[in-house]
Amino acid sequence: MALSLDIITLGVPQVEAARGFYSSLYSAELVGDGPTSGLDLGGTGRLALEPVDALAAVVGAEPASAGFRGYVLSTIVERPSEVRALLDAAAGRGATVVKPAKKEFFGEFTGVHRAPDGAVWKLAAAGKKDTPPVPEPPQPTETTVYLGVAAPKASRAFYEALGMGVRHDYGDKYIDFDAAVGAGRLGLLTRKALAKDVGVEGAGDGFSALVLTHIATSREDVDALLAAAAESGGRITAPAATTGEGTYTGHFTDPDGYHWRLTARA
Repeated sequence: MALSLDIITLGVPQVEAARGFYSSLYSAELVGDGPTSGLDLGGTGRLALEPVDALAAVVGAEPASAGFRGYVLSTIVERPSEVRALLDAAAGRGATVVKPAKKEFFGEFTGVHRAPDGAVWKLAAAGKKDTPPVPEPPQPTETTVYLGVAAPKASRAFYEALGMGVRHDYGDKYIDFDAAVGAGRLGLLTRKALAKDVGVEGAGDGFSALVLTHIATSREDVDALLAAAAESGGRITAPAATTGEGTYTGHFTDPDGYHWRLTARA
């Protein structure tokens, strides 16, 4: 039993417009079926898009929100030139550039944009040199979801209880976890630090318009993860049950209120 970040689901105002934005930006194709379908982010997880009102209803939340949503999505590519290319492409498709692509103080090369659906994306280069060839379009080598939490060390204990292994641990400054093959990575910062890192105001409230999905191998794994979440400070928002789509699915929130969906074939 180990939680993995298999699908990132965003609640968006217009699904077709958002799908067009992301599929063209990453040349991403729709893979999977039913509740496990999503745009393939270069083998680093899937991105699913649902109407924000419908997604809020699924998790029992009010759809209204204001300001910073509390999370940042990140695409990591190989070279600085790929960061520039992705940022330019995003802007050309209607995104707002929040931070231009440039080398940061500690040597990291990054850029930040806000997608037309409102999600904030940080683009970062794994390397420092623009060694050829540069792919067109750039493909992610890693996709990460950074959550702004009250206390990263406390959140670490919660996610470890659900089977996640820690990759980096800098206490309450930054923590991230090992990523399963074909899945995204989860990172934790304080909400204030996360907002500052991407250059946005940290104030905000309401529905995050984000649901993270783990595809379990069995009903038993779904039940075990839900039990572990409840015992470790999370909250079960929907007990596991068989759905009309032929899956066994349950929902919980972590101690900071971020929504997770656990699903397996019934």
